[in-house]
Amino acid sequence: MPDKKPYRILGIDPGTNVLGYAIVEVQGKKLRLLDLGVIKMQHLATQKEKLKKIFERLQAIIQHYRPKESAVEAPFFGKNVQSMLKLGRAQGVAMAAAMVNDVDVTEYSPKRIKQAVCGNGNASKEQVAKMLEHLVNFKSDGQLLDATDALAAAVCHHLQASSPLRKAGNHKDWSSFLRDNPDRVR
Repeated sequence: MPDKKPYRILGIDPGTNVLGYAIVEVQGKKLRLLDLGVIKMQHLATQKEKLKKIFERLQAIIQHYRPKESAVEAPFFGKNVQSMLKLGRAQGVAMAAAMVNDVDVTEYSPKRIKQAVCGNGNASKEQVAKMLEHLVNFKSDGQLLDATDALAAAVCHHLQASSPLRKAGNHKDWSSFLRDNPDRVR
């Protein structure tokens, strides 16, 4: 049986000073890294300029690679409310850039991403980067941890989407489960 048609996933690690992104191509169970990088915004003076840059750069990335789906790391809860608001805005703009281009958006908590990639929801950024080196066959230099976090989100999305548990549990009611699983009904 031939592999399904390849498709692409955009991973995003939102930030207001540095936003990480990654594009992976999926064919069957194989993942291939197409692009990995960061959008730097420390030099921009206002929040408005930063949000505009996020939107424009992600638009360009999406239009170039044409991903079908995106995985966005959800902000973790911190004590600084202002930082959380800024991060939430960056995440919202990133999600809007995807949605405007008809790219499906799924949000994952940092703990869920680490659990999917490393098997440990409390793994460090460095541990996640090392595991990704094996899963996606790339060499991390330790400099782009925001980009590897975005790659981890994309890999998490792929692993979640290809999980038989997700497919089995993606039903609104018993009749839809029975309809989609005739071989499991006696």
